[in-house]
Amino acid sequence: MPSVIKTVNVSVPVRTAYNQWTQFETFPQFMGGVESITQTDDTHSHWVTKIGGVTREFDTEITEQHPDERVAWKSTDGKTQAGVVTFHRLSDNETKVTVQIDWETEGIIEKAGALVGVDDRQVHADLERFKKYIESQGHEDGAWRGDISNPSQ
Repeated sequence: MPSVIKTVNVSVPVRTAYNQWTQFETFPQFMGGVESITQTDDTHSHWVTKIGGVTREFDTEITEQHPDERVAWKSTDGKTQAGVVTFHRLSDNETKVTVQIDWETEGIIEKAGALVGVDDRQVHADLERFKKYIESQGHEDGAWRGDISNPSQ
């Protein structure tokens, strides 16, 4: 199962970076290949992606969420995918954001892409776009500050 870990430092307070990341429906503004995300409740969302001409739809569940620290998720149908994003305060106005994503490849094209680092470059580019997005605004679009620990249990 391929895995990508990428980090970016953003010049905003940890609260601002975290709050923006909880606004899942804004992800298409800085994530390549994400067509739309619809949040269906506090812990579930429906994703539509189009990567390499292939459209996929899947649902995710937040498995852990702690304000200003981390958000973890997993897919609940379709292709197996899980990830976590963590937020580390570097100073009053700088935050380290680290994303780890693990997924199951489907088909020869996805497997080949994983081997040559296409996914690695995509996550890096998405984090750079997140950095530009949040730094250019200087504030978040909204916030959800709920705390979640193992909602399925």
